[in-house]
Amino acid sequence: MKICIYGAGAIGGYMGAELARSGADVSLIARGPHLAAMRKNGLKLRIGDEEHVTHPVCTDNPADLGPQDFIIVTLKAHSVPHVVDAMQPLLGDSTAMVTAVNGVPWWYFYNLGGAYEGKRVEAVDPGNVQWDGIGPERAIGCVVYPACEIVEPGVVQHVSGNKFTLGEPSGEKTPRIESLSQALIAANMKAPVRPRIRDEIWIKLWGNLSFNPISSLTSATLEEIAGDEGTRSVVSAMMIEAQVVGEALGVNFPVSVEKRINGAGAVGAHKTSMLQDLELGRPMEIDALVAAVSEMGTLLGIETPTINTILALVRQRARVAGCY
Repeated sequence: MKICIYGAGAIGGYMGAELARSGADVSLIARGPHLAAMRKNGLKLRIGDEEHVTHPVCTDNPADLGPQDFIIVTLKAHSVPHVVDAMQPLLGDSTAMVTAVNGVPWWYFYNLGGAYEGKRVEAVDPGNVQWDGIGPERAIGCVVYPACEIVEPGVVQHVSGNKFTLGEPSGEKTPRIESLSQALIAANMKAPVRPRIRDEIWIKLWGNLSFNPISSLTSATLEEIAGDEGTRSVVSAMMIEAQVVGEALGVNFPVSVEKRINGAGAVGAHKTSMLQDLELGRPMEIDALVAAVSEMGTLLGIETPTINTILALVRQRARVAGCY
């Protein structure tokens, strides 16, 4: 089984290192100083007090690798359309694409059934670049729970978690997804296969679509946002609007808005990834986390006034900062 990690940053590097340690045939697509360091010194993974060094194949040219059984995409959503052409050499007749990406996935309406079957999400797949260039039949959903960071080029620090929930868009337990799950489990990761992967996507998205943009507008941490009456009420309003959209698409929300907010606040003085990107001058994940939900609301005829307001504000914040 050949597995390629496309975008081997913090999460991708963690997955790649663990797969390499287990003896899997894994390769990494990366770039810049991180790639140079991995080529020179190997990929170093720090977990607790231990450091593990592996030497998977690392390249910035997918054509070096040939067709893969699985491509695990760990880029941020806005980056993926730009690499569809470059990843073509990795695609064989039965290659599966694992979308380990935050937010609404570009294949969301594939095999959903009902009135919206086959609809496209322009916010995450402008011009249908991924739908046409990859094909939704290749897609496997993946919800990422671990926290990792690159502490220096070639060195990934594992912070917490090891679960990657998997699911076919159809909800089936196919041979390919079982094979992938087994490979990840053999590499010290939890990889449950769920029949309703969209439910898990929404539970994570619920927090990201609200806390992330608000943190970018206020520079506040999770506990500060959850602990302030004003910002907490905005988060709640956004989540309620999103829940109406999700439930209209058949999503089950197993926890309450209050419990979800409390869970985020309990993480503590943590800066969201969107705020970190803003501070570092990097493109922000606005479209996949916020704009996509607004677009879905419009498609369904459901009003999302709070989401739309925050979307307009955070887009302008990003433009002014050169991060959009």
